[in-house]
Amino acid sequence: MRFFLLTALVMTLFASNSLLNRLALMDGAIGAGEFALIRLVAGAVTLLAIVAARDRAVMAAWRMAHPLAVAGLALYMLGFSFAYLTLDAGLGALILFGVVQLVMFAGGALMRQVSSARRIAGAGVAFAGLVWLLSPAGVAPPLAGTALMAAAGLGWGLYSLMGARVRDPLAATAGNFALAAPPALVALVLVPGAVPVTGWGVALAVVSGAVASGLGYALWYAVLPRLAAATAGVVQLTVPVIAMAGGVLLLGEALEWRAVAAAAVVFGGVALSVTGGRRATR
Repeated sequence: MRFFLLTALVMTLFASNSLLNRLALMDGAIGAGEFALIRLVAGAVTLLAIVAARDRAVMAAWRMAHPLAVAGLALYMLGFSFAYLTLDAGLGALILFGVVQLVMFAGGALMRQVSSARRIAGAGVAFAGLVWLLSPAGVAPPLAGTALMAAAGLGWGLYSLMGARVRDPLAATAGNFALAAPPALVALVLVPGAVPVTGWGVALAVVSGAVASGLGYALWYAVLPRLAAATAGVVQLTVPVIAMAGGVLLLGEALEWRAVAAAAVVFGGVALSVTGGRRATR
């Protein structure tokens, strides 16, 4: 039960990131590049401070960082923020988690993790529910936004796969965040924002980075060693549903019967998949 609650908390923190990012960009409170950079810096500062207070072994955070995880995190952060300049929240989430599913299942296959037929079927049901929930009928997605969000999904999938092997989730996440900040700064210099940075936008980015991202990703790295790669991908399909519920409760968005039914399909598929057998290897 404790593991289930921890995983649910992580998914809720992930959904909070979507809400905070959406709120900041929709209100024109900050640019996409600035949001991503502040999010990374805030997460790095928070995590390094916790590592220092815990055992003062801050240098361990730099050693625990992995180049592939750093690259994946930077790609996710930048692609995620810039994609939402042209994509709506639902379509963006659909593209993101569709790519994450592909990356996580492919990673599981490369690591020789056997997925049962029940797990695969559950994943299919959950993703079908997500398509029903989020896909806009007859709307062609913008090419640039689609490419950026697909890149974000690739980055997040790689980052998640790397988390299954870390010994110290907190230190590894701190190091990854700190080393991913410079690429975000370079991206901001190359593509300067056209939106004035406001105090409200900075506050949203700091909360997203320090709490929803920094602490959320550290918890995610703590959870990942106990999940098969395919299962880790499937449980993330609940994030858009949680974000939708948050939009209804916090942003006053409308709730339709179709959304409720689709959400039930997503959660049912996830439940079917995660109970589809223990992680196994060939």
